[in-house]
Amino acid sequence: MTAFQVVARNYSEASENRIHSDDIARRYGFTGALVPGVAVYGHLTRPLVECYGERWLGHSTSSVRFLQPAYDGDRLKISRVEDETSEHVQCTNAESTLLATLDSTLPDRLPDLEDQSCFDEPEKSPERVDMTWDNVVVGQPFRAWHWQITEDGNQTYARQVSDDLAIYRFAAHPHWILSTANTALIREFVMPAWIHVGSEIRFRELLKAGDTVKISALPLDKWERKGHQFVKLYLAYSRYATVTTEIFHTAIFRVAE
Repeated sequence: MTAFQVVARNYSEASENRIHSDDIARRYGFTGALVPGVAVYGHLTRPLVECYGERWLGHSTSSVRFLQPAYDGDRLKISRVEDETSEHVQCTNAESTLLATLDSTLPDRLPDLEDQSCFDEPEKSPERVDMTWDNVVVGQPFRAWHWQITEDGNQTYARQVSDDLAIYRFAAHPHWILSTANTALIREFVMPAWIHVGSEIRFRELLKAGDTVKISALPLDKWERKGHQFVKLYLAYSRYATVTTEIFHTAIFRVAE
């Protein structure tokens, strides 16, 4: 097992998602403002990118789960365990509480691409609306948009997770890639407080600074559990009509009072 430590930072305190503010997070029973899950994911990816570099960023599968929140100033321990078939990385805090896990493989063959005809259905109207149960329509695509990966933006996202690996002088940081999945929700819905709980990511091709990426997204499923309302999105990132990245993104969009 290899491990390193890093200090968690809540860079989203001023964001529209008030779960990243102390007052609203405490209202829902948390100690304080939550550090974004995508930042914790960014920390979890570092040992894999250190080991495999472009190979992992361009040809891997992974599943990240957020079990407990990280708070600003928490000293996180990122530990990597390797076996013959997969990689396991975990994030714990100073009290040894398990906060998040990342399981990953570098298979010879990736899973088959999802059927992209799902995006041919009539799109959701372009207006941002309150994210209520009835407004989430499973199978209804959102408007596609284009994401420009700039060198400056890439460095900003790398700094947010204290990642100084040289590869991010040209390769898109996974923290930014997964953060962009959050944008799919933010573009379409108004959500006063919501929580990212996990994602499955398939890297099919390396994304680089300078790339322009088309992002298509739609809700795959929605459900309710213990008073929380969940949504699962499917996102396809395409460069020159080739899908480079697939993400299955799960969030609580209505947090139980």
